[in-house]
Amino acid sequence: MRKFYDHYNAQCDTDTETYENKTGPWRKLPSYNRSIKHATGGIYISKLIQAKARLFTRSVNEQGATFEYVAFFNKEEKICICLFQPGHLLEGAPGHVHGGAIATMIDTVTGTLAGYLSGPSVTANLNINYRSPVPLGSVVIIHCALDRIEGRKTFITCKVTSTDESKVYTEATADASIRYVLYYKITVAHSHLISAIQSK
Repeated sequence: MRKFYDHYNAQCDTDTETYENKTGPWRKLPSYNRSIKHATGGIYISKLIQAKARLFTRSVNEQGATFEYVAFFNKEEKICICLFQPGHLLEGAPGHVHGGAIATMIDTVTGTLAGYLSGPSVTANLNINYRSPVPLGSVVIIHCALDRIEGRKTFITCKVTSTDESKVYTEATADASIRYVLYYKITVAHSHLISAIQSK
């Protein structure tokens, strides 16, 4: 996995070790426990809503046990590449990754790309075709690309391949709708926001 990480990291616009500006089309996306903290005004909302919540893919602290991944975004080409190494706790069929774990990663990466291209969004539809089982512990590449934007919907195509791209494990399409529910109401007084959340 390190070889592929180094390949994409070398193409980033900022050196993640020294934070020096470089010219490169790629950006390494931050790894975090809660996505809401990185949305506009999200730090304040995250204090009000389930402060102990974490992203599902970052819910286990044991290194290498579940979702080990890093994502890179290319704004010019409107693509996102994710290096994913599934850990032993993601087993479905013996020795292979559970289909739900693959779906989780596809949803995570397509949602990330939609969010960077169109703003905060939620998955409206996710269609997955499993072609071949992914061996536990192997490194795969999740390739996501913008298909089109229609109004408030962003359509993404995705495939999961071996690192040499000779084997396609999964293909998927996703569409995400832009939602402003939490982000639009940030200026409302905290007591009104809490009341609105509790009434749902």
